[in-house]
Amino acid sequence: MTPLQAVKGMNDVLPEEIGRWHHVERAFARTMSLHGFREVRTPSIEATGLFERAIGNTTDVVEKEMYSFEHRGEALTLRPEGTAGAVRAYVEHGLHAKEPVTRWWYAGAMFRAERPQRGRYRQFHQLGAELFGDPGPACDAEMIDMLVGFLRELAVPGVEVFVNTLGSPSSRLAYRDALVRYLEPRVLSLSPESQRRTHTNPLRVIDSKDERDQLAVADAPILLDFINDDDREHFRKLRHELDALGTPYSVDPRLVRGLDYYTRTLFEIKGAPEKLGAGSTLLGGGRYDVLVAELGGPQVPAIGFAAGLERLLIASAIEATARVVDALVAPVGPEALTAGLVLARELRARGVRCEIDTRGSTLKSQLRRANALGARMVLIIGTSELADGVLQVKDLDGHTQERMPRDEALRIVVDRLALASRVGDARPIDPLRDGK
Repeated sequence: MTPLQAVKGMNDVLPEEIGRWHHVERAFARTMSLHGFREVRTPSIEATGLFERAIGNTTDVVEKEMYSFEHRGEALTLRPEGTAGAVRAYVEHGLHAKEPVTRWWYAGAMFRAERPQRGRYRQFHQLGAELFGDPGPACDAEMIDMLVGFLRELAVPGVEVFVNTLGSPSSRLAYRDALVRYLEPRVLSLSPESQRRTHTNPLRVIDSKDERDQLAVADAPILLDFINDDDREHFRKLRHELDALGTPYSVDPRLVRGLDYYTRTLFEIKGAPEKLGAGSTLLGGGRYDVLVAELGGPQVPAIGFAAGLERLLIASAIEATARVVDALVAPVGPEALTAGLVLARELRARGVRCEIDTRGSTLKSQLRRANALGARMVLIIGTSELADGVLQVKDLDGHTQERMPRDEALRIVVDRLALASRVGDARPIDPLRDGK
């Protein structure tokens, strides 16, 4: 029988890899907590209409990439991004009436039916956040600066920040009309995809990576020339706050994003180009000041971002500890097994991660197991230890072995492991615990 394999573009994350995932998730949860964000968890499946209304029917995501299906007469979709579901939850639960500003973060799997490539998969994981109720631009600058600090904590090299403004809907409409007038005489020189987009979603032509499109839009109108005075002042204040924070950035007048709900502030942060190549965008986001109202809520300004977790792992220089447990309980002989089970439970009750070998293995085999698990300590209990009420404590890091009374051995093991943890052991823990 042919072995079954994972669906292409949907990958397993094995235990030897998960330590780096935990490191990134823990750093993100800590960063968000420090900035007053609380975790929200929304369903992985939403009504298809939510994404059509929020993202836009003419976007690549809705047109080509969604995993949609019908179930008992209801059109459903595996979520391709996190903002739409968060806004739906914000409106549905009336958060605008409960608090003036809402700060949410999330982490989870997203799904897009696109061609798998390095760092981009059909099931991928995003870290993201939404901030409702603040029109910016100070909170926009704070969010960008926060994310630069997060990437610095992950030791991502070559971080670059790019900002732009789409302006308000009226400014964007004026620019769209000018862009269409510019593109129409050149439409035959565009790629087939951009020819189709010229009247449906012309801003995406600006963002196209096709060389034909890049050449055609080289002299296209600049969006910054079409924004109104209020939009211009909002963008000026954003840059002023970034300057005050000492956050390096570049203004990219060609920066647009593929989702229709964006208004005013846009940003992308790139890094590790030697690892990710031309597609080195790690995260991006922007304001969506009309989306809450478009999904049935009141007029509430908002800003958010999303980061691809797999791409962060490629870009980051962090390493995870190979230590799976702190201690191994090694019973030698069948009569020691019951006492070993009790001992292991006591260690865990004191916060020690431990494993007990219940296979009846030889001591030599159990010591090899301890090394493979990265254990610092081995607690050996055999017939003579049972008779004398003692334990053999083998310190694998310190290369010592001592025979001592059972209660004293427990205390010493716990103390030594606590000290080791304080001086820098990167122990894998619940990846989101610190953020709650």
